[in-house]
Amino acid sequence: MSTAMASDPNASNRLLENALIRICKLTDRQVQEIISTQRENNESFIEAAKHLGYATETDVERALASCRRIALVEKKALSPSEQLRLLHDPYNEHSEKVRALRTELLLRPDIAGRANAIAVLSPGAGEGRSLLAAELAISFAQLGQSTLLIDADFRHPRQQILFGSDSTKGLSQAIASSGSTHMQAVEGLPHLSVLTTGEIPPSPLEYLSDGRFGLLLDDLSHRYDHIVVDTPPAGATSDALAIATLVGRVLILGRANHTPYKATREMMRRLAASRSQVLGAVLNRY
Repeated sequence: MSTAMASDPNASNRLLENALIRICKLTDRQVQEIISTQRENNESFIEAAKHLGYATETDVERALASCRRIALVEKKALSPSEQLRLLHDPYNEHSEKVRALRTELLLRPDIAGRANAIAVLSPGAGEGRSLLAAELAISFAQLGQSTLLIDADFRHPRQQILFGSDSTKGLSQAIASSGSTHMQAVEGLPHLSVLTTGEIPPSPLEYLSDGRFGLLLDDLSHRYDHIVVDTPPAGATSDALAIATLVGRVLILGRANHTPYKATREMMRRLAASRSQVLGAVLNRY
């Protein structure tokens, strides 16, 4: 919240009302009904919404948390690594396949009014999961659509290496408090923001299972067109399953002559319990 907004109660109220409308997915008819009730009973918009049963106290708390959270983009832009071939060699076979994957995913949009959110999962390490997540985010941003890449791998984070980030502020701090969320801009990609892991928490699974992470994702899903989430290996811990449950949509990755079929089958069995939508599977040959 800016200083000007903080000193203007009316602006603060409007921000909170808009957040509640977004979180509760209120229709125009419901908003008008709330406004009418507000005037009749001489009460606030929030109280009228609760009075009519269109919002709960939990919804109001989520709206307040959303208003308190400020998205800060650090001034120093990140320099993408040469490993990101989609940027540095856009016309090779690999880059063409990433764009083809992007097209397929665009044909499977998420709920209207929310980001097209995707978590990239694979059973083990060394399968190209982080690279795919980064290049997929880049491909969305190249369409001129606002895109956020989140590194949720608190075990062995890779996005800070791929984008040359040395920031100690990131996802862990955003989950721990409802304060500022430190995004990072990327050179040559004005529509891409990166949220690295930040400081590694002592208990990653507890952070990722925390209700505040869900609130953060919900808030961000209304601010971006696309969100791509990098995850830790699904076979090693339950972190990736916790992320998949909150994101709701996943892309499965395996590497040719590397990923055991048994590991993939076990991951799919465990993933079924998360009720996440599997958008498809990618076989990495690189």
